[in-house]
Amino acid sequence: MHYNICRITFIVAIIFMVSCNKADVNDTFLISKKTKNYSGQYLRNYYTLLCKISKSTPGFFPPQVARAYGYAGIANYEAVVNGIDASKTLQGQIVNFPNNTIPKPAVNAEYNWAICSNAATAEIIIKMFDQKISDVSLHSIDSLESAQLATLSAGIGGDIINRSIAYGKSVATAVYNYSVTDGGNKSYMDPFQLPFTMPADSFCWVPTGSLKNPISPFWGNNRPFLNQDINNTQPSAHLPFTTNPSSLFYKEAMDVYTQVKNNSLDQVEIVKFWADDPFQTCTPCGHTFNIMIQLMEENNATLEKSSVGFAALGICENDAFISCWKTKYTYNLTRPVSYIQKYIDASFKTVIGTPPFPAYSSGHSCEIGASTRVFIKLFTDGSGSYSFSDHSQLQYGFPIRNYSNFDEMATECANSRFYGGIHYNMDNVTGLQTGKTIGNNINTLINWPKNIE
Repeated sequence: MHYNICRITFIVAIIFMVSCNKADVNDTFLISKKTKNYSGQYLRNYYTLLCKISKSTPGFFPPQVARAYGYAGIANYEAVVNGIDASKTLQGQIVNFPNNTIPKPAVNAEYNWAICSNAATAEIIIKMFDQKISDVSLHSIDSLESAQLATLSAGIGGDIINRSIAYGKSVATAVYNYSVTDGGNKSYMDPFQLPFTMPADSFCWVPTGSLKNPISPFWGNNRPFLNQDINNTQPSAHLPFTTNPSSLFYKEAMDVYTQVKNNSLDQVEIVKFWADDPFQTCTPCGHTFNIMIQLMEENNATLEKSSVGFAALGICENDAFISCWKTKYTYNLTRPVSYIQKYIDASFKTVIGTPPFPAYSSGHSCEIGASTRVFIKLFTDGSGSYSFSDHSQLQYGFPIRNYSNFDEMATECANSRFYGGIHYNMDNVTGLQTGKTIGNNINTLINWPKNIE
């Protein structure tokens, strides 16, 4: 609470100083500058911080993190959409988000869309992490918001600043109020969603580490942003479970066993690069957003392009995890390590630890499949060809990896789970295809602005 008081005090001081430097200026009827006229760096700074906050906040496992990123993207987009040519609000486009959910800007009044974005994004992050946010994280948000406001306010009338801050925060509040009814509100307080009892059938998931309960078994019941991302993406059943050595299922397990035993040094490096363990890095979603930050910076993306990109990616990530978790807890399939140790080789070890939830299908594969559809739309002619180096993991001690196109990157991410002994290959193939379908839905079923700059 004391950080919020400090933040408000600092903001008022900024407004007062700037207003004094620009007296007698009547901005009321001036036309607001377009969103594309502002740098996207102010927004990207929040996503860099969001990775750090999600990494350090208890209860934020991959589904919870994806949800936070999703609503952050929507709040910022709605705060600036009125400054984007030929744009359409997400109201009426995503599930249970009707028109008039978001307050309208005042008529014939000037707004600074970057200040709106700054206020909305800071506010929604605080609200999404709410009861678990640390004083350190809250201070980091407040400091970033105040510092960016000071830069953005230079030469701007106090009435524009006040109006823009108020509008940004009102948008964030409206988006947060929308979020509380989706089934995942404050899920970080109970990420295991107890009571839950895993069925005792021989094919069902069993603990593979210190966590004895699987994460978020009811997450698949959450409200998605697009119903099509859940209803039309659920895959058919995995191969029939059996312990017969001549069966296809047994072969899937043997393929994992053989792969792990014969991994190359590069394949082991790939496993670790894409591990994305929560609380050690910032989860698969955070890794993918860090790639987006890098791509936006390389393209010197404006606030307009950054806002569209982060909103689309957040919607993809949120819906990918809901869809994948629905599949996981429909089939409750045991992990390869459990099957192999019981039926093939009791001494078998995976390259990295196995996450505490069922195998089929792969969450990594699903989220990267969805996200790459957004990358392809934003940064290519549709071919997916885009040479880049992923240096987002340098902060965690991993070397740079190079790719010539986004599908190559997605395939490597999916394969990493097979190389690591974490997933059967069928998990990855299915997850990747599901994710691509979700990403295509987000690109085509939502009316995004055309020719963004």
